[in-house]
Amino acid sequence: LPAGTIGVRSGTQMAASDGLTVTLLGRGGHGSRPHSTIDPVVMAAATVMRLQTIVSREVDPRHVAVVTVGSIHAGLKNNIIPAEAKLELSLRYPDDEARDRVLAKVERIVRAEAQASGAEQEPVIVTDHTLPPTINDVAATERLVAAFDRAFGDGTVIDPGMFTGSEDVSWFARECGAPLVYWFWGGLDPQQFADA
Repeated sequence: LPAGTIGVRSGTQMAASDGLTVTLLGRGGHGSRPHSTIDPVVMAAATVMRLQTIVSREVDPRHVAVVTVGSIHAGLKNNIIPAEAKLELSLRYPDDEARDRVLAKVERIVRAEAQASGAEQEPVIVTDHTLPPTINDVAATERLVAAFDRAFGDGTVIDPGMFTGSEDVSWFARECGAPLVYWFWGGLDPQQFADA
């Protein structure tokens, strides 16, 4: 946001987030005998490609969801087919209902690609972290915006929309039952912001 502005909105300000580690279990062997293996690298490649269809083909375009595979680890040498591959995923959504839907789709795809690859063991899906959505209390947000308008003038506060970034401050509000208002201070040169 440009310097001199404050971005805040009532309701969901930032998305919920989950970090997952998916371990795809194959059967390793020598690269000269691929037919005797169950290649987790190929399984991982197919899984990554299919996961990209969750948002593009299974989420209503009017809704928000993000599925990112940020890390793939498999193998140590070019002529050895490894026994497993690990994927690390970052998932984002605005609420618990969307979270449940996206997680179910991820699990369905991971398990189906393992089965399609002939895996003899089920993949392992571990949730590494979960952050709830950052939800601004409506009444508290109205009071804060009024205070900002009095202090800085009308037009200083804008609604930037929901961000797909996540923030752990949402845990504090949930755990203590306190109303939360999370806002952004603009810091970019206003002319550079306008030019961009």
